Amino acid sequence: MMAESQEERSPSLDECLKLLKGERDEQRLAGLLLVTKFCKNDDVVSLKKVYEAIGSHFLDRLLRTGSGSGDGVDNRDVYLQLSVTVLAAFCRVPDIASSEAMVSRIPLILEIMSKGSTTNNILEDCYELLYLVSTASEAGIMTLINSGGLRVIAPQMSDLPDGSHAMEVAIKILQLLVSKLSGEIMNIERFLELSLVVAAVTRQFAVLHNALKFEALHLLSAVFSSEYSALLHEPLRSMPDNNWADHMRTGVVAILQNRVAPSEKLHALILAENMMSILGEKWLIGRVKLPNVEDYLPANRCLLLVLESSHVEISVLLNDLAYTKYEAPKNNSSVEDILLKQRYLPITYSLVEKIIKYISSVGENEGTLTDEAVFQKMIKTLSMTVGVVLEYLKDAKEHGEKKGNVLLASVRVIGSYLAETPVACKEQVQDLLDYMLSVEGEDESSPFLSICFLLPMLCQITMKAEGCKLLAASRGYIAVVECLIKLIERCGESVNDDGSIFLACDTVMNILLKREKISLTPDMSTFSSLLKALAYWADHTNDPSVAMMAASVCSLIFDFTSEDALLKQPDFNASSLDSLARLIARSLSSWGQDISDAADLLEIITAGYSRWADRFPTVMKHNH
Repeated sequence: MMAESQEERSPSLDECLKLLKGERDEQRLAGLLLVTKFCKNDDVVSLKKVYEAIGSHFLDRLLRTGSGSGDGVDNRDVYLQLSVTVLAAFCRVPDIASSEAMVSRIPLILEIMSKGSTTNNILEDCYELLYLVSTASEAGIMTLINSGGLRVIAPQMSDLPDGSHAMEVAIKILQLLVSKLSGEIMNIERFLELSLVVAAVTRQFAVLHNALKFEALHLLSAVFSSEYSALLHEPLRSMPDNNWADHMRTGVVAILQNRVAPSEKLHALILAENMMSILGEKWLIGRVKLPNVEDYLPANRCLLLVLESSHVEISVLLNDLAYTKYEAPKNNSSVEDILLKQRYLPITYSLVEKIIKYISSVGENEGTLTDEAVFQKMIKTLSMTVGVVLEYLKDAKEHGEKKGNVLLASVRVIGSYLAETPVACKEQVQDLLDYMLSVEGEDESSPFLSICFLLPMLCQITMKAEGCKLLAASRGYIAVVECLIKLIERCGESVNDDGSIFLACDTVMNILLKREKISLTPDMSTFSSLLKALAYWADHTNDPSVAMMAASVCSLIFDFTSEDALLKQPDFNASSLDSLARLIARSLSSWGQDISDAADLLEIITAGYSRWADRFPTVMKHNH
């Protein structure tokens, strides 16, 4: 009985094939209408037989008639719906989907989609067809890219119903497109299209509460992890509607505060890090309205969640890295795992550094970040995070490791924190300071960046004798002097270099001013190299603040040497001495001028001159 009712409902395959092989179009159309009954099934064998029976030529004719590129006929929509539905069904057969004939139909399908009058059913079938053809072969996805797939899909995304099947398939197509887009084939138009995609997908990321939310998350993460993502920042900043940024915050909060796999939280942190790069740290603060939740969440919820999640991820990633490096080095299968962790770690570090910067800027502007309890919670989390990073560095020190980008990034995050709270983690920092100053990046031949990262903290701690004593005892002051020489040599390469030069100068001056109190015996060869660099620095600038700073450091170095002793140093000559003499003369001649901001420096120079002038006849000659 059941079998009979099944027969009544479904036409037989032979009946379809007979009609499809008919000579008249009417017979073939009738056969195709019967085929649509099979379309919902995944009977690959039957679909293949039907496709072979009807042939490509008739399908193309039907598609062109329906799309309006044939002769004037009625019922275009019916023909179009029929042809697209049937073609999408045929594409469930991988051999058909990857065929040259099917790939060649992509431009026409995109043309059909770009017509505003297309119904939702036709649009859905078009997306289905594009997805199946794109996944079936490399030729399919590349044809979709080169035929302007992004240009057609991008503006349509925001009009697709939330969570619809069409939206789901569109997101899957875009995941494929993004995986194949490279920096070479990107242009201004494609960046604008991609920014529209991001805006539309962030809405799905915010409003959905099902598996498609994670598909949206993965697509956004792939876009922001791509080689060209930095060039997408400006189009996104320029978007007239800023709702997408609020949607992104809502989605990130939903992921971070729910029980999801750690990998999903990492994707959410990638998005948060990029949002702060695009819109600044202030993006973290804003009201969040989650789906199915009546009230808004507090404005600081995103900030707290990002910080806490970053702390957890840093703890896990560093622990795993230390284990795979030091405890289980023979496990070859972990190499890929280590590389993955090394890629994620800078993202979590960057988040922590951006939050430190944000808290600092709020303090400077005397703004109110949140209530006191929340502020204290953040400080505690930051302190715990820095403690974990210091433990990792201690482990690396014990294993004799000094070179590596993860080590360098670890020193950088410590430097960011200590720049704001130089006395934090005092004992740990004292124990590790010498080691941190010796850390090198993969591409460095000697420590440099690590010292630059620590300069703000070093400048602050050397304001007191205790800090100077710490640097002098560890010979860390030599690392600072060598860093200053390098900074001067590459002066002008980076905007940040000027700030770092002044920080290094201040640190060296702090130590030299307390030289006797801390019983420092300066290394003459190191300081003669610095004098040569200072002469070069002063000769290549008209900035009076540079001249005053260089002359002050120079004056303090002259205190413990003489012209004769300097000229015996292998890397110092009469030309450098002449430059320094002109520098001192230039600085002393500004006495009595309005230089209130450099009064302290001028005092150091004049007081020094009165102490050492008789040991430097060349300098005296320039001042008469």
